[in-house]
This record gives sequence, C-alpha cells and structure tokens, in this order.
Amino acid sequence: MQERGDEAALLRRVRAVLLDMDGVLYVGNQALPGVQELLDYLDASGRRWLCVTNNSSRTSATFAEKLAAMQIRVDPAHILGSAQATAEWLAHQAPPGTKVLMMGEQSLRSALAGKGFDLVSDPFEAEIVVASIYFSLNYAILTDLALAIRNGARFIATNPDPSLPTERGQVPGTGSIVALLATATGRQPEFVGKPYPGMYQQAMEQLGSTPPTTLMVGDRYETDIVGALDLGMVCAGVLTGVTTAEEFAAAARPPHLVTPGLPELLALLRQADGG
Repeated sequence: MQERGDEAALLRRVRAVLLDMDGVLYVGNQALPGVQELLDYLDASGRRWLCVTNNSSRTSATFAEKLAAMQIRVDPAHILGSAQATAEWLAHQAPPGTKVLMMGEQSLRSALAGKGFDLVSDPFEAEIVVASIYFSLNYAILTDLALAIRNGARFIATNPDPSLPTERGQVPGTGSIVALLATATGRQPEFVGKPYPGMYQQAMEQLGSTPPTTLMVGDRYETDIVGALDLGMVCAGVLTGVTTAEEFAAAARPPHLVTPGLPELLALLRQADGG
C-alpha cells in the first residue's frame, strides 16, 4: 500500500473512475453507505465515471432501475455490464449473422441480438458458444453447450467470477458454471469481463481516459484489481465485498490503497483535492 502522501498524489491525477457494482455499490438489494455522495463528488470535481460489473444478468437500463430502487441515481449511460461488453467485444471478432448458442439471462440475449448475431438452439449449428450466469440453468442446457463446444464452436464466457455476492452469502457465479463446461469438454473459454482487458479498455474508451489517470474501485482482488494493475491503472480496494483487508495486504501486488468503504474513499479524494 502507498504512503498517505503518495495516495494523495495518485488521487489528484485521477480524472476518471471505474466502479465495480456488486460489493462496492450494493450487496444484493441493499445499498452500501456513501454511494450517492461519492458519485456527486466525482461529478462536482469534473471526474468522469462509469460503473463496470461482471454481472451479466441485467441491461444497463435495468441496473439503473435496481439502483434507483435503492435511492442511487445513475443514468444507464454510466453503466457497463458484462453482457453488453461481451456483445460489443464479439462484434469485433465475428460478423453479423454468426450462429451463436448462448446461456444467460435476457440481458445477454438482447445484447447479442442487438449486434446482429443469429441466436440458435441446435448445438450442432452453433459457431460460437457464449456462457454466462443463468438462474434457470438445467442439465439439458449444459448438455447442449457441451455438445456445441465439443463440435468445434468457439467458447466465450462473459466473466470468470466463481461466486456472486447476495444478502444470503456467496452463491455460484459464471466462473463456477464455466468450470463445469471446461471440465466436460476439455476446452477453456475466452473471457471478456474483468480481469481480462476487454471490459477495462471499452470503459476507458467510453470515458476518453488512459490507465495512469483512471482509478478502478473494486472489492474482489482477483478480478477488479489484478486486471486493472496489469493495465497500469490506479487501484482502490474496498472491504464491503469479497476480499478481506488481510488478503489485500498479502497480495503480491496489492492495490494502491484499501479503504473500509466508499465514505473513506471519498474523504481521501477530498483531502487530495485540498478540500
């Protein structure tokens, strides 16, 4: 971790902020402290910001509705989920009309269809498999995806998160489901979401920022923080989600700063700005 003077210097140069959502802005349907105050300060201080989440179960609009129900005001344009990011990334990899067999919620289906992909149900027609969290998952769906992958379909996954934070605790995430498919097929997927560079690069392009002037705020070291450090971004870990203070401190490459939550991060930003 950085010394206080170093932290202030790092935060002063930050002109854009990426915020993870699950475990940073909320847990389940419960808002975490200080979210709106931080977002308002980012606006007031002229910093651009974007919420970036590996959760693919919602669209930007429905994420905004979820936040609004918790009294957090975020325009959909300020949200990038892994369903949208995966569809955007794949559109640069394959032409419209490519046959895709997908597993995921309606948000992923809409994002892929919106990019012109032909969504199919026959595993032997599929040219690409896209796997993500699906709350109605059953054995028949897993079977079709495994058959498609074994038949030569390209294997894409929205994100590697092994678990998903809820009010009840950590439940299986996309990474756990994808691990089953990888075991069944002997094939590893190509990931789009954090810690892989695709989502970070899309976010920074949207904000017009560069890694040294962009702060990534996350609760999960192995996704939020590692990928951002790899790209040369400034990183802040918060203790409101998955990774503990001891785990952050023990990491070979710890984040530049760790705070209990967003109120403390806001206080550090204010101090860095001379407020």
